[in-house]
Amino acid sequence: MKLLRIVPDNTKFGFMRFRRVSFPFSAFLSLGAVLCFFFVSMNFGIDFTGGTLIEMQARAGKVDIAAVREAATDLAHGEIEVQEFGEKGEVSIRFGLQPGNTQQERERAQQAAMERFKATFDKDYEFRRVEVVGPRVSGELVQTGTIGVVLSILAVLVYLWFRFEWEFAVAAVIATMHDLVLTIGFFAVTQLEFNMTSIAAILTIVGYSLNDTVVVFDRIRELLRKYKRMPTDELLDLSINSTLSRTVMTSVTTMLALLALVLFGGQVIASFSYAMMFGVVIGTYSSIFIAAPVLIYLGLKVGHEAPASDAAPAPAKPARTARRAGGPSEKPAQ
Repeated sequence: MKLLRIVPDNTKFGFMRFRRVSFPFSAFLSLGAVLCFFFVSMNFGIDFTGGTLIEMQARAGKVDIAAVREAATDLAHGEIEVQEFGEKGEVSIRFGLQPGNTQQERERAQQAAMERFKATFDKDYEFRRVEVVGPRVSGELVQTGTIGVVLSILAVLVYLWFRFEWEFAVAAVIATMHDLVLTIGFFAVTQLEFNMTSIAAILTIVGYSLNDTVVVFDRIRELLRKYKRMPTDELLDLSINSTLSRTVMTSVTTMLALLALVLFGGQVIASFSYAMMFGVVIGTYSSIFIAAPVLIYLGLKVGHEAPASDAAPAPAKPARTARRAGGPSEKPAQ
């Protein structure tokens, strides 16, 4: 039975020759992501801003979004966001923290606003999900989420510093930061809700990208011991091509699982699913076109002495032919 091979054996694609294109391209995307973060901002969920999120489904199967928006206008203070999603008459309502002089007054005002929404829409809509997050909890979530991401980056640096040489550690951190910046830009451009599941997606992307990068780096280190006369760019190409089948298969199978989450996971994990699909593509790209080429610019050198396995065997010296019978014989050694 013939096996299915997505990537043919003995692939010899020259990845390193694209480093003069991939680096400016990634720098342009990273700069755009930073600008979008500061000027477009992100659609922070109530996990980080505080407030109340209500998800309802129309009992009749059809939702009049204009009527819902008009009815919700006077039920709470501040801006009220009303959005329709799904195909079964589903609508989400989100409003911010209600004003008050003390923490208890604000909590009572938030609960009173929630009761007004239930009294207004309970007849025509079924309440599927209600989340209330106070200002203290949202502040703690922002702090813990940021600390989690920073600690994960530091753990990556320490791990790679001990497992590989410093060039590999720096290259992996650069590729990981590249993935994080572009993922943040993805949230800013698409305006997907950024909540705690998004933090989980970012940490998962870090792990996936790091795993892919370590596989390539491990093959590079293995071939550095084997081929000590091969140019650096050729050795990196050989390492990437030898792991390309594994990289492609891992990415394809992961994307199939994420596609199922996108199609059937629902609105609750939509930000996680879409971010992970984007992160798998970016993580695979960065491990090939960012992490490995950075090693060249960091001065990774291949040794100059060939090991015994690579050295060509010395030609055997021809044995002396015996003298013909009757000829003068050699003098014995004294």
